[in-house]
Amino acid sequence: MNENWNPERSATQKAQIKAWLENGNSITPIEALQRWGCFRLAAAINRLRNDGMDIVTERVNDGEKSYAKYYLNNK
Repeated sequence: MNENWNPERSATQKAQIKAWLENGNSITPIEALQRWGCFRLAAAINRLRNDGMDIVTERVNDGEKSYAKYYLNNK
């Protein structure tokens, strides 16, 4: 078991990411790390999807690296 894992911090990051997306923002892994110290954005996005959020994944390639960008689907 990871002694450094904190379920309260994980829940807080999830709530912060949820609020961020609900306010019409997109988020990338580097932004999540800078804003909330979230190293596992994909896992947080998966938990939000399991909670019923319709989150779109956009693959971004800036010529040097490829990464995911997440935002809410505005049907």
